[in-house]
Amino acid sequence: MLGYCTNVHAGANLVEMRKNLSEYATEVRRLFSPDQPMGIGLWFSAKSAEQLVNEKQVDDFRSWLEEQRLVPFTFNGFPYGDFHQESVKHAVYLPTWEQPERVAYTLLLIDILDQLLSEGMDGSISTLPIAWESSAPKQAASNLVTVAGQLHRLREVSGRHIRLCIEPEPGCVLQYSSDLVKFYEQHIDAAVVSAGIGESFAVRDYLTVCHDSCHASVMFEPQVDAITNYRNAGIGIGKVQVSSAIEIPFSGMDPDSQKQAIEQLSVFAEDRYLHQTVCRNDETGKTEFHDDLPKALAATKAGDLRETWRVHFHVPLFLKEFGMLRSTQDETVECCKLLAADPLVTDFEVETYAWGVLPKSLKFENLAEGISREMAWAKKLVLNS
Repeated sequence: MLGYCTNVHAGANLVEMRKNLSEYATEVRRLFSPDQPMGIGLWFSAKSAEQLVNEKQVDDFRSWLEEQRLVPFTFNGFPYGDFHQESVKHAVYLPTWEQPERVAYTLLLIDILDQLLSEGMDGSISTLPIAWESSAPKQAASNLVTVAGQLHRLREVSGRHIRLCIEPEPGCVLQYSSDLVKFYEQHIDAAVVSAGIGESFAVRDYLTVCHDSCHASVMFEPQVDAITNYRNAGIGIGKVQVSSAIEIPFSGMDPDSQKQAIEQLSVFAEDRYLHQTVCRNDETGKTEFHDDLPKALAATKAGDLRETWRVHFHVPLFLKEFGMLRSTQDETVECCKLLAADPLVTDFEVETYAWGVLPKSLKFENLAEGISREMAWAKKLVLNS
C-alpha cells in the first residue's frame, strides 16, 4: 500500500492532530484518490497517543478514518515529542531505545494500530535507529526483543502481523545498512539468547528495517547495496520511506557557479530540523560528515571545490533540479523500482516532512496539492499506475 506520512502536519496533542488531518489529509485524498480509499502513515506524539487511549477515543477515531476513507496502514513511531516545535534538532532522537519511555511509547502505538487496522490487515511502525549516540547497545537490543515478543503474542491471539521497522539515519548509531546488520548479529541475536526465547518465535519476523531512500543517498550508499545487505542478512524490509535529499555537484561547477550554489543552499539552513551533510571528494571518494548544514557551510567557501554534497533535507519528490541544486531523485526512483518488484515489501510511505521549512520559492500555496502531486509521482513507480 502507498500512503503519505502525516508527520508533515503539526500534532503535539490530539486536538491539533485531528484538526490537521481534517484540513489536509482529507483534501489530499480528494485530489489524489477521489474515488478510492487512500493510505496514510499516522504520526502520534506520545502525548496525543496517550490522550487517544486514556480518553477512550480510539473507536471514534477509527470510525472517522473509515468515513473519510483514510487507511492507517503504518505509523511513524520515530518522533516522540513535538515534531513541529521551534527547534527539534537532536531532540528527535529522545528517548532512545535504551530508555523505558521508548518501549512504553512503542507498545502504546502497537495497541492503537491494532485497533485502527481493519480485520485481516497487517501493519508496520518505523522507529529510530537506537540513538544518536549509544552507551548501552545491549539494553537497546533487549528492549527491542521485548517489543518483538509482544508483537508475536499479538499475532498469536489475533493473527495480526505488525512489524517494527528500524530506520537507519545519517549520524546515528545505525547509519549504514552494514551498521544495522552488525547490530542484529552482535546484539539482537545475543538478546534473544539472554531472554531464553530460543526457537519459540523468529525475532526477525517482527524486527525489520525501514529503508529511507533519502537517508541512504545522503550517506552515498547505493540503494541496491543497502537492499542486498538486508536481504543477505535475512532482515526483512518492513517499510519503505520514499524520500529525496538535496545534492550539490560542486565539482562540475566553475567558481562563480559554486558561489551561487552556496548562496542558494544557505537558504535551507533553517533552525527546526537537523540537516546532516556529507561532502564527498569526487577525486578520492573520501567523505566528510557534518551533523548539520550550517556547520558544513561554515567550513567551506566557493572556489575550487571538487566535491559533491548531499544534505538530509527531504525535498518534494517530483523536484529533480531547482536553481543550482538538484535532488537525489534518480536514487529514489531506483529504490522504488527495486522494492516495488519484491512481493514481500508492501508498505510504501511518502515522507517529505520538511514542507513547512522549505524556501518560499519551493512551497505550494496549497499544501494538499503539493502532497497529492508527490503521491501521484510515487504511485507510478510503486504501483505501476
